[in-house]
Amino acid sequence: MDNFFKNNLCQTVRENDSEHRKELSKIITTILSSMEDDRCFAHIGDEPIHFSTSVKEMIDKFREILFPGYFSSEKIDGVNLAYNLGQVLSQLYEILSEQIIHVLRHDCLRYGQTCSECENRGNEIALKVIQAVPDLRISLAEDVKGAYDGDPAAKSHDEVIFSYPGLYAITVYRIANLLFKLEVPQLPRIMTEYAHNQTGIDIHPGAKIGKRFVIDHGTGVVVGETSVIGNNVRIYQNVTIGALSLPPNAGEKLRGSKRHPTIKDDVIIYSGATILGGETIIGERSVVGGNVWLTRSIPADTKVFIESPSLIYKYQEDREEQNHEYQI
Repeated sequence: MDNFFKNNLCQTVRENDSEHRKELSKIITTILSSMEDDRCFAHIGDEPIHFSTSVKEMIDKFREILFPGYFSSEKIDGVNLAYNLGQVLSQLYEILSEQIIHVLRHDCLRYGQTCSECENRGNEIALKVIQAVPDLRISLAEDVKGAYDGDPAAKSHDEVIFSYPGLYAITVYRIANLLFKLEVPQLPRIMTEYAHNQTGIDIHPGAKIGKRFVIDHGTGVVVGETSVIGNNVRIYQNVTIGALSLPPNAGEKLRGSKRHPTIKDDVIIYSGATILGGETIIGERSVVGGNVWLTRSIPADTKVFIESPSLIYKYQEDREEQNHEYQI
């Protein structure tokens, strides 16, 4: 028996590994040659792009300030509140200003732009965003209340803040939207894509979204760049507020134009609904039912639903009858 196991042991060894590794030099040469191919993209000799860790840290610092005590690593009380706030705010300013300067310098060097004094401009933008924190806190408080008031499953405002992916995505969006409006390149989109990765909710930082915006559940939600969403709007999972299909090479021509819908105040959009087109307007207090596909406007106080599909029900007696037939 021992001989059987010895004879059947894996005979694979890595003695020939070096022969395969020799092929890598040929592959490297081929890849280097492709760097000169204008059909492909490379980022050689430019400012490096390295965001993931610092963007996460930056978002975490924002949340500590926007919701004091909720995401801190230590208990916050009247004794250490000012100290803790000062420490976190200082750290946030350093990270935020560094990231803004980084993306400004990157675009300046890569695209041969006129010097914009990126360091001074980056510091000024970071300060403006941090100065907006009190207003951001008020806006997010309304989002929290909207989620709580409309969801019987929510046991407290704390639960919404701690655990609702919709609020996380909205929080990141509202910060990124400030940066977007201040014409910071790349960083706002990278932030919302990080939130998209974490929550499944894709909100472009350029979208205009009003107060008490609620995303219930949220997975699969898409809100396009030129979308305009009013106050007290609630949407559910797998909702798309998007653009109509574009012909090839139309991106440059339509870039910056209104391509996504306008959703007026007090609208509810149920799961799976798709609303497309820059001229599409959903009027106030309207309800868009699940799985509805809309490419044209509807007036205020309108309900749009899909006609109930024809369903087929198979009951237990049907299965028993089928089993009897098979037995015969």
